[in-house]
Amino acid sequence: MKIINGIKSKFLTKGTGSGIKVSEAQFYKMDILDHIEKIVDIAKKQGIDKCQQTGKKNINYVTGKLGVNPLQAILFSLMMEQAASNRILLSEIAESVKSNKVRIIKYMTECEDLEKKKLIRCSRGDSISYRIPRVVRESLRKHNEFIPEKSENLPISKFFTKIETIFEERENDELTYESMSNELIDLIDQNMHLEFCKKIKSYNLNESDLVLLICFCHLAGNNNDDNIGSHDIQFLWEDRSEFKEQKNALSQGYHTLIETKFVEYNNNGGFLNTESWRVSDMAKKELLSELNLKENQSYKKDMILYEKIKEKKMFYNSRERKEIENLSSLLSEENFNKIQKRLDSKGMRKGFACLFSGAPGTGKTETAMQIARQTKRNIMMVDISQIKSMWVGESEKNVKKIFETYKSAVENSPITPILLFNEADAIIGKRKEFISSSRAVDQMENTIQNIILQEMENLCGILIATTNLTQNMDSAFERRFLYKITFDRPELESRKSIWSSLIPDISEERANELSHKYDLSGGQIENVARKLEVDQIIHGEDSTMDAVLKYCMDEINNCFNESKSKEIGFTAKY
Repeated sequence: MKIINGIKSKFLTKGTGSGIKVSEAQFYKMDILDHIEKIVDIAKKQGIDKCQQTGKKNINYVTGKLGVNPLQAILFSLMMEQAASNRILLSEIAESVKSNKVRIIKYMTECEDLEKKKLIRCSRGDSISYRIPRVVRESLRKHNEFIPEKSENLPISKFFTKIETIFEERENDELTYESMSNELIDLIDQNMHLEFCKKIKSYNLNESDLVLLICFCHLAGNNNDDNIGSHDIQFLWEDRSEFKEQKNALSQGYHTLIETKFVEYNNNGGFLNTESWRVSDMAKKELLSELNLKENQSYKKDMILYEKIKEKKMFYNSRERKEIENLSSLLSEENFNKIQKRLDSKGMRKGFACLFSGAPGTGKTETAMQIARQTKRNIMMVDISQIKSMWVGESEKNVKKIFETYKSAVENSPITPILLFNEADAIIGKRKEFISSSRAVDQMENTIQNIILQEMENLCGILIATTNLTQNMDSAFERRFLYKITFDRPELESRKSIWSSLIPDISEERANELSHKYDLSGGQIENVARKLEVDQIIHGEDSTMDAVLKYCMDEINNCFNESKSKEIGFTAKY
């Protein structure tokens, strides 16, 4: 007969009839695995009922070591023979001892008790099966008895490892929801020296919300997962309708964990993804500080890193150059910190809100990029057109999330980053007057603008907004922009410099001619230069002056067509 799962590598002397014969001296030298082996041999030859009499001494040894009854000792021994398998079936055990299969029902009751004692694990998938945990096998081999892993007064790392094990067993259907919940609550009660346990108990959540919050903390703490979807938590519930109810509550925002801000939606390019969740920074600080997790850097996925911004020579008119140089100096790290401290000491708002306005192509966005590169500040860029949602109420959440994410970036970054609202025409327009017949979309627009105004009032960092139009700007926004720079179209000398910079082979005479003839912005001149480069690549020869003149006229005509219907404010789409 094979030794149980290769755990021991010796055979006992076999006799006949009743099974294995050993001397009294040999008996006292036997360890628990020897006794288990003999129980298996007797049970297979004589059946379970007779084994309880013939193998009584061996069974008594096992019951004394494991705290089980005689029938449980026999069932456990038969399972130990198949310890290498993760799918032990009672039907196969019954067949091996020639037992009536009706008795399997009785065996299942005994197995439930073995499961409670943590000697076996039960998988309740398509069919019920069992396995012997590795920790049990190792404890029997090393200690001649099962010594359960310590669960009280654990260090935080082992505490979270234990949580991970419990969830893994639930995911493998080795624990019912009720058993999982009980084990988690017991684990917390046994480790109240940990801040995690003190805090999470103080919230007085109901059992369902408590289990879900622990699961979110496990995914964040053990897996460093800040992009949690429904597939990550589905395993918790046995009832699919319960899972669906929990998922809907999370997605629609009325779940307790969302309302209490323990869990929040992820932000994808300024748009809230209600199907993707993460543990909030607040919850991480309260619950996961003992893990010494790296500071949450989920905001970085929406960041333009300053070192990735390519250096670009900019050409300005004299007035703009002075204003931009002044702003760049103010935003240097040394000056910025001094100014913020000074303003804060006098009870003044210490945030810097800057407005770059001017016609398209005059360098507003690129200037913000170059200032960021020079001052070594990352940029969190927001496209307002992506914020607006078809669902009333979602847009407001999107805006709030943007500022929450930016606050997190300010708190966790060594150098304050820049929040860039590019093409912000839609948010700085005059707010609408309400009447009884006002559309919901009008109310939503005003709500969004009010949120942004309030956030600008509380701003602790740097906000730069770019806009093509300011004629219709709401006065409340105008007051909140500390610095306003108007980007005019480049004057003659600036245009000549831009032509010469972008097309190095152009003669001074040609650059002067084009500058006098065409009142183009820097962006338009760049478009002409790019088209010439494309022509050179495709045709393999330098473009003619006729091509240059044609591309200049194209830019003028395109600019005229684009500006016909441009207006500031939100545009509702139907």
